Amino acid sequence: MIVYGRNPVREALRGPRTIERVWATQRALDAEQWLTEARTDIVDGGEIERLSETSDHQGVCAQVSAYRYADPGALLAADDALVVCLDEVQDPHNLGAVCRVAESAGASGVVIPERRSAEITPAACKTSAGAVEHLAVARVPNLANWLTDAKESGGWIYGAAAEGDVVPYDEPDYRGKVILVLGSEGRGLRPRVAATCDRLVALPQRGSVGSLNVSTAAAALLYGILHFRTAQP
Repeated sequence: MIVYGRNPVREALRGPRTIERVWATQRALDAEQWLTEARTDIVDGGEIERLSETSDHQGVCAQVSAYRYADPGALLAADDALVVCLDEVQDPHNLGAVCRVAESAGASGVVIPERRSAEITPAACKTSAGAVEHLAVARVPNLANWLTDAKESGGWIYGAAAEGDVVPYDEPDYRGKVILVLGSEGRGLRPRVAATCDRLVALPQRGSVGSLNVSTAAAALLYGILHFRTAQP
């Protein structure tokens, strides 16, 4: 896999993946001291664009080993685990943005389905600003089944929804093992996934736009959960 962009490459160097080769323009090398420690090959911008297949490379790219997905069962090991599940989110940029928020908020990890879902691609790495290199991302064959098992292991599941039998997002008690589920672009949570949730929670909508982008909703809800936990004795 070729990852590109200054933050994604830097975080890949700091993370568990094997770095096979790094390329950078002279300008990027002059601006980023850490590149001098990575035995970087100096090339022009056109070569970086050819290798990364995008103009959004910031003058840096690297060939790295394949992304290693986490064990989904391990994400709920802690008594206060906070896991984000994405129900068929198909845009890798949205996946990357959610991963960036989840890692920043200290989430235990992110769970995605194996089918009809975005994967950890170079685009997701770029949008996450390298957060995926430090965040546990797991794939499961069936998200509803995994959520059912998570409930049996003591997890409380909260699904983000804009309508239906919802409660305000700041009403539930978010102590203990918490799984936050967000739906796909456009249609939201699938009915079977929504049915596994203990509560459906909604953010206040006071403007004219009907809904939030999934990564924006993830940010608001995750930091709302952190605020709740911080406020508890």
